[in-house]
Amino acid sequence: MNKSIYERIWVLVKMIPYGKVSTYGQIAAIDGSITPRQAGYALAAIPHESGIPWHRVVNSQGRISKRADGLESDEQRLLLEREGIKFSTTGRLDLHKYIWDIDLLWDKMR
Repeated sequence: MNKSIYERIWVLVKMIPYGKVSTYGQIAAIDGSITPRQAGYALAAIPHESGIPWHRVVNSQGRISKRADGLESDEQRLLLEREGIKFSTTGRLDLHKYIWDIDLLWDKMR
């Protein structure tokens, strides 16, 4: 059975460890056949009760992306902070510190 693009993205997002984040671009690069925008659409379509840690995906500047209504997600920031992720006074997190090390994923896949 071929998985839909969204299902493939959701599988990747489920792999992001607690206390770590990924970017839309990183998810797109891992999949290899999607764009960061498609990753964003897939995350917006996650069923609420799914348990998929959508909150662990941020933009390439280490910021929470604005929703369609133009507002940032306070829920996303709260969920990340509960995992120990700290934000600067300008609303950025340190990607060097919190980014998911996908080399660990590649090692698991070998």
